[in-house]
Amino acid sequence: MRKLILPAIVAIGLGSAAPAMAYDSGDQISMQAALDVATDIGVMTVSHTQFLGDEWRIEGRDRAGRWMQVYVDASTGDVRNVERGW
Repeated sequence: MRKLILPAIVAIGLGSAAPAMAYDSGDQISMQAALDVATDIGVMTVSHTQFLGDEWRIEGRDRAGRWMQVYVDASTGDVRNVERGW
């Protein structure tokens, strides 16, 4: 009986945790849509993507290999800011 209790508890815990970890986009644009916006303005190689609640931050390199960071509004898909460096 003890051998069945722990696996059952773990299974129940994992089953209930999965929906909490799922991302509910609601009326916000998807990560793929944000990546499309970033590539349209010059990001060729994406190294990092992060959802910040109201915007997507996409970090990568342009065609010349320079670092870029693009902030895309999660509701509208508009570019909020572009940072370029090294």
